[in-house]
Parts: sequence; structure tokens; C-alpha cells
Amino acid sequence: MTPVILLAAEKESAEVTDWAARIGWVVGLGLFVALVYWLMREGWKWRGTLQSDLPELPGAPESPGAARLTMSGRYHGSTTAGQWLDRIVAHGLGTRSRVELTLTDAGLDVVRPGATDFFVPAGQLREARLDKGIAGKVLTEGGLLVVTWEHGDKLIDSGFRSDRAAEHNEWVETLNDMINKTETEGAR
Repeated sequence: MTPVILLAAEKESAEVTDWAARIGWVVGLGLFVALVYWLMREGWKWRGTLQSDLPELPGAPESPGAARLTMSGRYHGSTTAGQWLDRIVAHGLGTRSRVELTLTDAGLDVVRPGATDFFVPAGQLREARLDKGIAGKVLTEGGLLVVTWEHGDKLIDSGFRSDRAAEHNEWVETLNDMINKTETEGAR
């Protein structure tokens, strides 16, 4: 009987959880996440301050004319032309949103519910192309309509994705024809 008593004497109870230490770790992790979020927000605001030399965005004219093309989809952001990771955040251009695009003879009307709308006059349009990425958004090859336009002394690429991706080719052709026609008339 002695061995049975020794076995029972060697058993120990389960370790008790140290709740104070666990709560301390959870609070510390929460504070760390809040700090990282705050730093990201401050970085976004600082980028906007650095880009404050960008003029105000033009609004649509009273009567832009008949619509050549319309498209609904997503606005993925704007970058410095040719630098697909250099996001422009000034004047709300960095805010992703839904978009309604309307192309008229006067230019490109960009209506963004919940974000700043803007208008690109036809004389400021420079190029339209299909691409695969802009400012942290990468899609399949040709999945993004990128419109290059001039604002102030800066060339800007704005990325759009239609709800019906088959429309992209028609937009590229129509925009580039319109740009070439405007440049030809301006050269005369």
C-alpha cells in the first residue's frame, strides 16, 4: 500500500492562470495596434501636406454636352504619372470609392459618392491605357483603366475598374481618339 500513497502524493494541481499578466499583455497589444494605426493616419496626413501645392480640382461645367460613354465601377486612386506606387492623397484623390464616369466632348466627369468629385477638361487629358496596377491595387493584366491627365504642372494617372471589364477597351480607344483629335486641333 505504500507505493499507492506515494503516487497520489506526487500529483500536483493544475497551474492557475495569472489573469493580471494576461490582461496586461492584451492591453499592451491593443495600445500597440492603436499606435500603429495613429502613425499610419499621421503619415497619410503628412503626404497630403507635402502635396498641398496641387491646385484645387476642377468641377464639372454647367452644360458639359451629350455623353459619349458612361461607366460605373471603382475608383482605385491617383498617382504621379509613370510612378504607380506614388499615391496622391491631396484633395481626396487617394480615397478609393465607387465611381460614375461620364465622357463628353468637354472632358471626363468623375462622380464619386462619399468622396470628392472632379472633372478633367478634354484639353488636359493626355493618355488612356490598360494596366494591371496602381497605388497598392494589383489586378490581372489589362484589368485597370488608367487615364493620364495634367493638373497644374503635374501629370497624374487615375485608375478605374468598370463593373463590366469588357468596356475598358472601348474607353481606351475613345479617349485616345479624343486626345489625338484635341492635340491635332490645337496644333493648327
